[in-house]
Amino acid sequence: MKDYDDTISFLGQWGCFQQIVFFLLCASIMPNGFGALSVVFLTAIPSHHCLVPEVNLSEDWRNAIIPIEVVNGEPELSRCSRYRLDVVQNLSAQGFIPDRDVNLTDLEQEGCVDGWSYNSDTYQSTIVTEFDLVCDDQWKQPFTTTVFYLGFLAGSFFSGQLSDRFGRKPVLFATMALQTLFTFSEMFSPSWTVFAILLFFNGLGHNSNYVSGFVLGTEIFTGKVRVLFSSMGVCLGFAVGYMLLPLFAYFLRDWKSLLLGVSLPGLLYIPFWWFIPESPRWLLSQGRVQEAEAIVREAAKKNKVGAPQADEKETTPKEHHNVLDLLRTDNIRNMSFILCLVWITMSAGYYGLSLNTSRLHANPYISCFFSAAVEVPAYISSWLALRYLPRRLSVILVLLVAGVSLYFIPLVPKSISELAVALEMLGKYSITVGIALIFAYTAELYPTVLRNTATGTCTTISRVGSCVVPFLLLLGDYFRYLPYITLGTLSVVSAFAALFLPESFGRPLPQTIQEMQKRESMRCPFNTRKEHSKPVVLFESQL
Repeated sequence: MKDYDDTISFLGQWGCFQQIVFFLLCASIMPNGFGALSVVFLTAIPSHHCLVPEVNLSEDWRNAIIPIEVVNGEPELSRCSRYRLDVVQNLSAQGFIPDRDVNLTDLEQEGCVDGWSYNSDTYQSTIVTEFDLVCDDQWKQPFTTTVFYLGFLAGSFFSGQLSDRFGRKPVLFATMALQTLFTFSEMFSPSWTVFAILLFFNGLGHNSNYVSGFVLGTEIFTGKVRVLFSSMGVCLGFAVGYMLLPLFAYFLRDWKSLLLGVSLPGLLYIPFWWFIPESPRWLLSQGRVQEAEAIVREAAKKNKVGAPQADEKETTPKEHHNVLDLLRTDNIRNMSFILCLVWITMSAGYYGLSLNTSRLHANPYISCFFSAAVEVPAYISSWLALRYLPRRLSVILVLLVAGVSLYFIPLVPKSISELAVALEMLGKYSITVGIALIFAYTAELYPTVLRNTATGTCTTISRVGSCVVPFLLLLGDYFRYLPYITLGTLSVVSAFAALFLPESFGRPLPQTIQEMQKRESMRCPFNTRKEHSKPVVLFESQL
């Protein structure tokens, strides 16, 4: 079984076996969609002001005890201060009228020593209202999201290597169980610290499940079905889950109820264990030929085709690789660095624009649905690009479109805010196309023995972007367009760096590091080949 694709060609590309695995893997990704972005609602900050206890105050003083502040040109009640309660009580008892007998600006203010009063029109409760993550503790609100994505980072790093060592299937189901268990456990958090710790372990499973399922499907399917799965299939599974999130959040407006609703569907995936096989490619790379043949023969039985007899039992010595193999040679090292930069940009752009949905519409549930719905045409576009366009060209184009659209947002006048929303949605669309492309591109560049490690490492590094984004969005409160300018600049820089990546369009997946190294060397497309004395044509098909 030296050439896997040729060896299993007798199975066909779209038999009963492939259909079952295809739809079950896509379904296994759906919880990631409504789980990965659930922090949009779990950490939402309702309008709030200092709580005024039930003390003897006149109606005029009760209405005036919270100072008025101007925020972004609009007057609103102060969120973190009130006039000193004992002073106001004394003035009220003497019959003074605010702003008539007393100049309010002369009164001393104090913090929210009695707590806060939160508006419950949109959210019955969030972790912000539960643990009072406002004012002096407001930094904990974006840090909560960062902790979640730090879990993504650690999970991607370890699960990739574990998957290459112990198999795709065990890691897939272990991480699905991990995210279900810890999502459920978060409901019982007695404090923000405990919640953040559980959220970190929850994050360990989320992205790891996605990467393991993606690589497993990429290795099982062949030809056009592999392209369909890696672009539309697995990504649309995520998008459907993402579109279900605002529906869950709308009917489950209490944060504990939302966590329960997000965690329970994980139990439905237990029976999948008996229908999703291990990757035969991975088994072959580990020298477990008999197990790989057993899976292929079972697939042949489901597809109702005959399996040819193996002429010889070829064994492959077990090779254990780790993340250091991504730095072993100059070509692999340079390619890994460039891919990591592109991944960071994609991750920062995707989560930055996804977490920023509250600015798109007054109703956060509608905003979230819009942000999720734009992913459907994006994944369809990525499928078409993967079928007909070179990978390198596609990645460069989507990065440039995203960068330009984000750069133009600060130039849009406030009178036509709809155009700014459209540009932001164009940026989200482009970045989402890029996310699907870069997953497939990375899987095609690295060999089977390193594929999950490489994909996991790239997603690990990409989480640097998603971890920083919550604080970048917070800085937007001081300079509204800073997030757009930063993300746009990253996109343009990454587009230039992608020029130096090798092409993988139309090539079989490499099985070994030696096969990978036979591909074109990393070079600037505008340099010349000395041995041929002619310019290299950008995006040309490499043999």
